[in-house]
Amino acid sequence: QVRPVESGGGSVQAGGSLRLSCVASGSGYRPCMGWFRQAPGKEREGVASILIASGRTYYVDSVKGRFVVSQDNANNTLYLQMNSLKPEDTAMYYCAAGSLWTATRGCSGTYSWGQGTQVTVSS
Repeated sequence: QVRPVESGGGSVQAGGSLRLSCVASGSGYRPCMGWFRQAPGKEREGVASILIASGRTYYVDSVKGRFVVSQDNANNTLYLQMNSLKPEDTAMYYCAAGSLWTATRGCSGTYSWGQGTQVTVSS
């Protein structure tokens, strides 16, 4: 069972940066890992994900050019570098392991979720 644990959230002003980390301990079939977010009153959305074997990445349109997802396989760690943050990026951010990959959605079939880390961006 993969057990992700996120860290690195916080409060920043618009235009600032944050780096989220996710340490995924345990074992399990996880061809991909992803970052997801959910704002109050909104549905959860996939933000960025990575296909572990190849390093191929996926980004939702709203974060392209601002966020970068990366991995450190030796330490089972997933990162999300978030630059040029906007108030609309405010949400709880979750890390999850997934079993499916598509070019249009990135990592899906998620089955192991972390507890989340809050990101708040003020204008």
